[in-house]
Amino acid sequence: MITIENLRKSYGKLQVLNDVSVTFDAGKVVSVIGPNGAGKTTVSKCILGMVLPDSGDIRINGESVLNKHAYRSQIGYMPQIGKYPENMKIRQVIEMIRDIRKDVKEVDEELIGLYGLKDMYDKRMGSLSGGTKQKVSAALAFMFNPQILILDEPTAGLDPISAEILKSKILKEKKKGKLILITSHIMSEVEEVADEVLCLVDGQVKFHETIKSIKAQANEERLSRAIAKIMNGED
Repeated sequence: MITIENLRKSYGKLQVLNDVSVTFDAGKVVSVIGPNGAGKTTVSKCILGMVLPDSGDIRINGESVLNKHAYRSQIGYMPQIGKYPENMKIRQVIEMIRDIRKDVKEVDEELIGLYGLKDMYDKRMGSLSGGTKQKVSAALAFMFNPQILILDEPTAGLDPISAEILKSKILKEKKKGKLILITSHIMSEVEEVADEVLCLVDGQVKFHETIKSIKAQANEERLSRAIAKIMNGED
């Protein structure tokens, strides 16, 4: 579904991505992990077209997406911290996005219902807690039935029940054949929803393996311990 080839990106003298090549298949949840500054966010932004790589290519379903825009309608994006006009009400934000995407006839309002957002429709975005803003971001990411979802630290700020609702939604959409990329530092959550882990270190692919393979390679039951062993170069 997504093929990334020899992606490079620098900001001045800082090399953020260094020959990143990876393939993501439909019907998978892939967790993108790595230390701060490893290039996780830059990879996501390159896929979204928010950052143009210095060289390399990104193809979705075999077609290069560099310098193109129409493909973005296939992607739902949930930022780690959503920024919204503070004076707009929840209702107005959702209606504005729906108006932008009026070509989509069937919308998915499941998370709006599960998170009780309609009961808060007249609250202004500036008055919301971080967790409630996350719920709005999640609802918008899934709303237009995208084939690809990019979720950046999606459970950050969510209470445990709301986090469980989101994880269930992720697994439900995966069963529909969607590709879901998640950046997360919480390995227990990665283990619950992900099929594969892509680890970036210093802008390069350290490994891209199934969770089963990572555990077997490290001879560990817990994913966090297995990844720590691999990162430390232990057998």
